[in-house]
Amino acid sequence: METTYRDAIAELETILRALETDTVDVDELTARVQRSAQLIRLCKQKLRTAEDAIDRVFENLDQDEEDSITPPEEETTPLFTPPAPKRTPRAPRDTNGGLLF
Repeated sequence: METTYRDAIAELETILRALETDTVDVDELTARVQRSAQLIRLCKQKLRTAEDAIDRVFENLDQDEEDSITPPEEETTPLFTPPAPKRTPRAPRDTNGGLLF
């Protein structure tokens, strides 16, 4: 059976209480410190796994929002067409660029 995060924390608290009360002899101390290190690694791994899973959930939510937002269709007829700029008529010119009149 896999140790749960809650069980690991509870065991760590038990080890800590035993260490604080000096009821652990030196031979047992090494074993408890090693077990504590295992439990801390397990808790860190479970926290990372949970964080990754939560990040994926939010990424999926963000992606779902992006997919559900469709851009508005482009209109084929503009609502407003600015008037064309007025052109000043040019006087007719000959081939050398001189005015004809």
